Amino acid sequence: MLHFDCDYMEGAHPDILRRLVETNLEQTVGYGNDAYCRRAKELIKQACGLTEGCVHLLVGGTQTNATVIDGLLARHEGVLAAETAHINVHESGAIEASGHKVLTLPAHEGKLRAEEVDRYVTDFYRDETYEHMVAPGMVYISQSTEYGTLYSLAELERLSAVCRKHRIPLYVDGARLGYALAAETADVTLQDVARLADVFYIGGTKVGALFGEAVVVTRDDLLPHFFPLIKQHGALLAKGRLLGIQFETLFTDGLYLRLGRHAIAMAMKLKRAFVSKGYRLFIDSPTNQQFVVLPNEDLDRLMQVATFEIWGIRGERETPVRFVTSWATREADVDALIAAL
Repeated sequence: MLHFDCDYMEGAHPDILRRLVETNLEQTVGYGNDAYCRRAKELIKQACGLTEGCVHLLVGGTQTNATVIDGLLARHEGVLAAETAHINVHESGAIEASGHKVLTLPAHEGKLRAEEVDRYVTDFYRDETYEHMVAPGMVYISQSTEYGTLYSLAELERLSAVCRKHRIPLYVDGARLGYALAAETADVTLQDVARLADVFYIGGTKVGALFGEAVVVTRDDLLPHFFPLIKQHGALLAKGRLLGIQFETLFTDGLYLRLGRHAIAMAMKLKRAFVSKGYRLFIDSPTNQQFVVLPNEDLDRLMQVATFEIWGIRGERETPVRFVTSWATREADVDALIAAL
């Protein structure tokens, strides 16, 4: 079978496994206080162009979102997000479980619009009964989005300006940030994200690591006492050096971006094949998630040779589906899938 379900089906990049084996019997202190974690955090700050702020290494994406959002919000506040946002749809109520509401806005191909965020926050405080309601305490976006789309630099700048106008933090979920940065049409750099977001994370789980995400806090005063909150949310790894070694490797010699570029190349090859063979795109995604509308007879035939994800509910005659490439996708597998179309 050919597998295009998601971008975390394989283990880890061989360079990471090699470094884990090489350091396996070393004895280091725990909880991220080792030299590997310190080195990884410094490399990440350098890549982001940051002279202040801090980096925290957490174990997974859902834990990261729940921990950061809980840390940024006051008890009476909620988080503004697109109705299609990962935290609203596919995290099993993790945000609500921490006592915060996800306040949804319309999604435009997975993205928020700055003017609608501005209007929501402005209108909220114009209502004389606002103290009886959940206050918008921050904005959540992801780069890339659930639909594989990207915020342009102009869009990100407008969102950041609205958040700073209303004095609420902008948080960027970067589970697939490596693929967003590597997209052919991308005009946002890692330094841009660090400049415009208050907090964001660099995803490792989906971009070459065994597991782990690197949270970047761009201001020293933004998340005080974050360490115990990480532990409360079950996101702290006692053997913290396992995370440090992985991110040190990813941010040495440009490996992180190279992995992203490979996934994009494979996705674009697949996308061009779908279009050339007459299939309709469900979303025109420039990243490693490709969404296509398949006639049901083609869907059923392809499922005999490949695994992929039905996107939503199966239609009566045709169905949107998602194919995902990754840092480890083999070009031979892409060619085999194309031949089966």
